[in-house]
Amino acid sequence: MTSPKFITLLTVLTAVSANASETEIQYAADTVGLKEVQVIETAKAPVALLPLDVTVVNEQTIQKSAQSNLLPVLQNHVPGMFVTERGMSGYGVSGGAAGSVNIRGVGQGNKVLFLIDGQPQWAGVFGHSLPDTYVTNDVERVEVVSGPSSLLYGSGAMGGSVNIITKRATREGISGAANLMWGSYGTQKYAVKLGYKNRGLNAFVAANYERSDGHRSRMSYWLANQFASISYDINRNWQVGANASLTETKPHNPGSVYEPLFDMWTKVFRSTASIYVKNHYEKSTGGIQAYYNYGRHHLDDGHTADEPATAYLFNSKDYNAGITAYQTVKPWTDNDLSLGIDYKQWGGKTWNEMKDGSPNTWTPDKHVDEIGAYVMTQQALFDDMLSVNAGVRLEHSSQFGNEWVPQAGFIFRPLADSKIKFSYGKGFRSPNIRELYMYPPHNPDLKPERMNNFEVELRQYLLESRLNIGLSLYYINGENLIQTVRTDGRPLNVNTGKFINKGFEVDATFNINSEWSATANYAYLHTDTRLIAAPKNKLFGELTYHPGKWSFTLESLSIWALQTEQTEESYSLLNLRASYDLDIRGFIPVTLMAKVDNITDAKYQINYGFPMPGTTFMAGFNLKF
Repeated sequence: MTSPKFITLLTVLTAVSANASETEIQYAADTVGLKEVQVIETAKAPVALLPLDVTVVNEQTIQKSAQSNLLPVLQNHVPGMFVTERGMSGYGVSGGAAGSVNIRGVGQGNKVLFLIDGQPQWAGVFGHSLPDTYVTNDVERVEVVSGPSSLLYGSGAMGGSVNIITKRATREGISGAANLMWGSYGTQKYAVKLGYKNRGLNAFVAANYERSDGHRSRMSYWLANQFASISYDINRNWQVGANASLTETKPHNPGSVYEPLFDMWTKVFRSTASIYVKNHYEKSTGGIQAYYNYGRHHLDDGHTADEPATAYLFNSKDYNAGITAYQTVKPWTDNDLSLGIDYKQWGGKTWNEMKDGSPNTWTPDKHVDEIGAYVMTQQALFDDMLSVNAGVRLEHSSQFGNEWVPQAGFIFRPLADSKIKFSYGKGFRSPNIRELYMYPPHNPDLKPERMNNFEVELRQYLLESRLNIGLSLYYINGENLIQTVRTDGRPLNVNTGKFINKGFEVDATFNINSEWSATANYAYLHTDTRLIAAPKNKLFGELTYHPGKWSFTLESLSIWALQTEQTEESYSLLNLRASYDLDIRGFIPVTLMAKVDNITDAKYQINYGFPMPGTTFMAGFNLKF
C-alpha cells in the first residue's frame, strides 16, 4: 500500500512543478482568476467590483472532475475552502449530515452564502444551505469569493459567497449531451441536458438521477433534479427570462459507528423559480430579478437497536423570497459605479406528525423581512497602474434594525505582469428562525454575527502568462457569535463568541505545453478557538496529461490537523481520472470515462463516527449531439 507520506511528497512535487498555486488564477483554461476590471454578467452587480479574491471554476474543470456534486470540485480549486463529506451517499441534513462549507475557517451556521444565478439558497427555518441540491449537470461556471460578500448580498455572506451560474444553449438549433456512470456500492448516475437557440430565443433543460447503496449498511441514497430556463433577447440591449428547478432526495443515516441508528432518513423537496429583465449598453449594465425558493422536509429521527421506533415524523416548511435590482454605469473614464437594492423575506414552520394519528405538535409560523441598498465604485488611475475600490451597504431587518457594511481596497500594478492588492471588508450573518424563535435556547433579541477581514495579495505572471503564482495573507476578527449558554438554569442563545483567524494561501498554475498542465494550492489557517471542519493545513495538487484523444488527471489532497467532534484527523488522498474521445465517422461523438478515488485505500473520517469509503471506482460514457 502506498503510504500517506508518499502522497504528500507527490503533492509537493506537483506543486514544485507548477512553481506555486491557485486563488485568482489563469487556471490552465479551466479555472479562471477574475481580473478586477473584467465584467461577467450575472443576476447581480459584477463581482469584478469586489476588492476580494474571486476564483471562477468553469465548465471544463467541472466536467474533467467527473463529479455529480459541485462541492468536491470547489474544495480542490479554492485554496481556503473545506467541505465535510460522508461518502457516496449524499450529504444529508439533520444528525450525521455533511456538506458544511468553511472558507478560511468561517462557515458553519450558514456563514458562506450559496446562490444560483444570484438567488440566495438556504432553508428559511434553519438557515443552512442544502448541499445535495448543488449538482454539476446544469452549471456553466461558479464564482467563489473568499472573504465577506455582505456588501453585495447582505446577510449570510459573512465568510464568502458561492454563486452558481447555470448553463444556456451555446449554438444555434438543438444541442445536448447525456452522461451515464456506474461504480462501487451500486452507485449509478444518469444525466441529460438539452438546449435550443434560435436568434433571440434561448431554452435549456437538464435532469439527473443518482442513487447509491452507500459504503455502510443502512446508508442508501437517491436524488432527482430537474432544471429549466428560457430567455429572449428583445433587442441588442434588453433580455427577459425565467428559470426553475426541482430537487428531491432521500438519504438514510445509519448513525455513527459508535452509536448505530435504525430507520433514520430524511426526505427533502426543494424548488426555486425566478424571472428577470436585464439591460446591456455600452456604458450601463443592470437588471431586476424576483425569486422564490421553497422547501418541504420529512425526517424520521431513527432509534437505536434497543429502543422502539419513533412515534412521530419531524416536518418542516420553509421559503426564501425576494427581489433584487442593480445598475452599473461608467460615469467617466476608467470608472465603474454600481448601485443596487434588495428585499427578501424568509421563514417557515416545523411540526411533529404523529404516526398513530394523534394531534400534531406545531411551532409558530415565523418570518423575517430584510431590505438593503448598496453603492460601490472602482476607479482606475495613472494609466491603470492603480485601481481604488470602495463601497457601503445599509441593511435593515425587521428583527435587529440597521447594519452598515463598508468595504474598500486597492490594486497596485507596478509592472504589467504583477499585482499587489489590499482589501478590507465587513461581513455579517442574521440569526436564523430556529435561533430566534424555536426550541428552548431560542432568543428573539439576538443580533447579527459580525467579522472584519483584512487581506494582502501578491501575484505574478511569468512565461507569457503560462505561469501564474499568488500569495495571499489574511487576518479575520469575528465577534458577536451566537452561542448557547445556561442562563437562570436554562439554555439560551446569546451573542458572546469571538474568534481570530489568520493565515496565508499560495497558489499556482502552469500551462507547461499543449499536452501538460499542472496546478497546486496550499492553505494554512491559525485560529485562537477550536474549529470543527476547518483544517490547519490543506495541500492540493493536480497534474494533467492530454495527448490527442486521451486525457489523464492525477489529483492529490493532503489534510493535516482537521478537528472533528472528538478527534484530530490527518490524511492524504490520491485520485486518478481518465477519458478517451471515441469519434467514429457518422456517429454521435462519445467520451469514455473512468475514475478511481482514494487509490491507496486511506482510512479517515471527516465527521466523527462516519468513516469515509476506501478505494472506489466509477466508469461510464458521455455523448454529445
